Amino acid sequence: MDAGTLLPDGGTDAGSPGGTDAGTGGANATVAGAVSVPYPTLHHLTVEWPFSGDANANGVVTVRYRPTGGMWRDSMPLRRVPAGDNEGFSWGSRHSGSVFELQPGTAYELELTLTDPEGGTLTRTVSATTRAVPAPMVGAPVKAVTPATFTTVAASAQPGDILQLGAGTYSGFDWSRSGAAGRPIVIRGTTGAVVNGQINLFNRSYVHLDGLTVNGRIRFNGSNHIAITRCTLNASSTYGGDGIVTFLRAENAYIADNVVTGLTAWAESSLGVDGDNLGEGIAVTGPGHVILHNRVAGFRDGISLLEDDEAADQFSIDILNNDLDGNADDGIEADFCFHNCRILRNRLSNNFIALSSQPGLGGPTYFVRNAVYNAVHLAFKLYRGSSGDVLLHNTVVKNGDALGIYAGRPVGRLYTRNNLFIGGPGASFNGYSSGSGRVLALADLVTSGSSMDHDGLGSTTGTFTGTWGGASFNSLGSLRANTTEQHAVQVDLGVFAATLAYPAAPMTRYAAPDLRLRAGSAAENAGQVIPGITDGFSGGAPDLGAYEAGAALPVYGPRP
Repeated sequence: MDAGTLLPDGGTDAGSPGGTDAGTGGANATVAGAVSVPYPTLHHLTVEWPFSGDANANGVVTVRYRPTGGMWRDSMPLRRVPAGDNEGFSWGSRHSGSVFELQPGTAYELELTLTDPEGGTLTRTVSATTRAVPAPMVGAPVKAVTPATFTTVAASAQPGDILQLGAGTYSGFDWSRSGAAGRPIVIRGTTGAVVNGQINLFNRSYVHLDGLTVNGRIRFNGSNHIAITRCTLNASSTYGGDGIVTFLRAENAYIADNVVTGLTAWAESSLGVDGDNLGEGIAVTGPGHVILHNRVAGFRDGISLLEDDEAADQFSIDILNNDLDGNADDGIEADFCFHNCRILRNRLSNNFIALSSQPGLGGPTYFVRNAVYNAVHLAFKLYRGSSGDVLLHNTVVKNGDALGIYAGRPVGRLYTRNNLFIGGPGASFNGYSSGSGRVLALADLVTSGSSMDHDGLGSTTGTFTGTWGGASFNSLGSLRANTTEQHAVQVDLGVFAATLAYPAAPMTRYAAPDLRLRAGSAAENAGQVIPGITDGFSGGAPDLGAYEAGAALPVYGPRP
């Protein structure tokens, strides 16, 4: 690629300073393609670098980044993704990954260094800008609306207008106007304004729904740059029990600080895909979506991507700082993620399955610093041949097996570091077993290409048993000796600063507990440094689990 060539969504590839080291490795040498930075979100950048060659699979890509003109910082290396196919989707060989925890509306430079001993070593620089937080136009005109005038005012709405709904009851509506970049149309609720029915935004762009109370559903099929913020949505069976959804490809939605409440009871009969449950709390397909600081409770699935032939370009998606409780199938269903879905800092209490990747399509699909308590069946559902899942710094306390994956199909290229998994005695719930208290139950893991290490594992049964691919173990020593978990540590509920009850009765809807660590516990300073993920840790090494000891809790759900 020539220096300065424009890439999709505003990134630029500045070429390869120093040229390419062709080497003499033949088929083992890497032949690099063009770098792209597709669909920046507010806080993350996706990096895709396709390649051919490298038959011996030893090429690596390290990453540095900085705000334009600022100081360089290291980021997590890209993941090597071999070409593959699954469930009707296929992908080529690539190095792929994300740069984490960036500032919105900021220009960044990325320096990517590909190293291959047999040839292909080179460095490329790329520029990209994160999206800004959606906001009304400066100086936007505010148009007062009542139920009687809504239809007339809506029909004449112009880009930049704010329609402020006064107190009263409004019927659901199909919105037919679009705003423009920097000039969104904002429909804002005030105290006493209630919409009964569904709001449809079909094939619209730059429309914001803010502070509305909706008894029904919000759909934004085929729409781009939609913002849905600070809304209270109560699902209705009239609309399938869904909350905020798009059932067709959309781009760059911002769904933040909403309270979304469903109709599904927390009961054993509700559990599982065939249980007595209803509705998707928040469901999206398409790239670039940001779903953060929402509270979602009482659905079949709390937050989900679409599946099978309904899945369209599901990459560069952020699911951050949400609070999920009482969802009867999946808390967060990141199924059919193409690559670079980032599920970070969510709190998941009392969900049948906490986090799903069924399947990940090559990856990486990142699950980072999620706090899970009382996942009845599974903490992580890596099913249907999932490949490329990355689990970093998650805390799990659940009934039964601490980390059990009962896929019946290979689980490929799994990468875990610095997690905290604790289980105990198990049972069956609506026909699904939670396990028997093993610390790992990973019989379907393809160990070649997978890497697990520096995880904290424990069971309140007092035993330390499990499976890792074809290997079985019955002690910490045998786990360390026979698997990649050479730095694993054994933990128990005493690692937490607060007294923590084991979730022995999973159909109890427990209050979300404080899962921060006790200073001096076995989980402290037991992790591995991961650039861009563990920055700012205290002590000799990062702590295990979702929190550094002594750190404040993140804000989960809507911000004050």
